[in-house]
Amino acid sequence: MSDTDHSQDPLYKFEHFFELSPDLLCIAGFDGYFRRINPAVSKLLGYTNEELLSQPISTFVYDEDKIITKASREIVLSSNPLLNFENRYQTKSGEIVWLAWTSMPSPKDELVYAIAKNVTAKKKLEEERNLHLANLTNINKELKQLSYTTSHDLRAPVNNLLSLFSLLDPAKIFDEETREYMAVLRATAENLSEVLNNSVDTLIQKDKLPVTVETVQLNESLQSVLTSIKSLIQVSNAEITSDFSAFGEIKFNRAYMESIFLNLITNSIKYAQPGITPAISIITAINNDKKQLIISDNGMGFDMERVSERIFGLNQKFHDHIDSKGIGLYLVYNHVTNLKGTIEVVSGINEGAKFIITFKSSW
Repeated sequence: MSDTDHSQDPLYKFEHFFELSPDLLCIAGFDGYFRRINPAVSKLLGYTNEELLSQPISTFVYDEDKIITKASREIVLSSNPLLNFENRYQTKSGEIVWLAWTSMPSPKDELVYAIAKNVTAKKKLEEERNLHLANLTNINKELKQLSYTTSHDLRAPVNNLLSLFSLLDPAKIFDEETREYMAVLRATAENLSEVLNNSVDTLIQKDKLPVTVETVQLNESLQSVLTSIKSLIQVSNAEITSDFSAFGEIKFNRAYMESIFLNLITNSIKYAQPGITPAISIITAINNDKKQLIISDNGMGFDMERVSERIFGLNQKFHDHIDSKGIGLYLVYNHVTNLKGTIEVVSGINEGAKFIITFKSSW
């Protein structure tokens, strides 16, 4: 092999792979600067290699994602890999692009090896899908309300018509053909009244999804959820404690209970205060002969004066987290209230949040 022929050199082949990869390949230092990047990085972001290597990586992160990106970087610096983390970068031209990162730390070298995929197109499709779903949901609500209103409002004149028929005395109608017409009209009005009543009943029943109430073992439901999010708990170093000594079982729906645990626990981890290990407490209590489940954390909390009226609303978001969809608390609220329970929140900014679920007294 000549001095200039590197085609058979394994290191050259690796270098060739690095340079030609369409994915963004990066080596970053623990100091927050890129040490090396492949051409795909500068091509996507529009900056020169010199510009990208001479400024902190956070310079190029979209402003709304800087906090969550910093928190995720802390995870990597504590020697934990970061898998499928998504955030936004701003290109030199001002365009926003979404990147999905897999980052592996090398503490010995104080380096982070990372691969990113451009998922902007996927995110745009998701946004369009969510927009269509929201529009369809609104249209469905409007149509349902129209059906309620129409069915309800039409019953009044139909009932008035039936009342008029009841006031008529057929014996005073001497024309046989007229009596037959009146009988047909009365039967038609009665049939219309029945159809309208059935229509309203059907709409009401469709709004009430059948829910099975059973004896739910709280610890079993909790452990099932904790197993399903084991990796999330490990990566976040979340500390979760439970105490079901007040009562260990409740008449409820098992799927609902697991959904409540899942949404409140993952929210507590998602909205942890930067630099503070998430601590989540789950206990049962009996107050005024009523059974309560209390889930509290030490996270970012809520400004209750500002959000109390809409905290359980659909599509309501209270923190700038990229994964926030505004659905979790809406589901929790509906799970609790569908089974005649109540839920309240005690919280303050950077003071954590406490969710107190009070169950129906008896079934």
